Amino acid sequence: MDLKVICVLSAILLVALSTLAEGVPTRCQCKVAPRERMNCGYPGISAGECRRIGCCFNASVPGIPWCFAPKAKRVRKICADDSHPRINCGYPGISAQECERKGCCFRPRPAGVPWCFYRLVVEE
Repeated sequence: MDLKVICVLSAILLVALSTLAEGVPTRCQCKVAPRERMNCGYPGISAGECRRIGCCFNASVPGIPWCFAPKAKRVRKICADDSHPRINCGYPGISAQECERKGCCFRPRPAGVPWCFYRLVVEE
């Protein structure tokens, strides 16, 4: 198989896998008080089907929705101290002020990595 075809197929696979991962709610997102649950499925939905459509499932309390909408993800943007996840946000010689005006982070160390870089999004 041609190298370009392999690269394109790999990129498609990565996008598909990341989309799948985003659809599965976390445990924290599924900690919803029974009286606050918003129905997300249909009567008789299985736990597997409920999770496949991006919802939470808990059949421990009768008379309330077992398949319900998850809480929204809470995220924040941080300036990571680790130099590995840095994605360049500036250009050679950019000042700290110019970098921060763009909404990016500026760390003039270590050598060989971007000093002006995008904030890292982390889930709370």
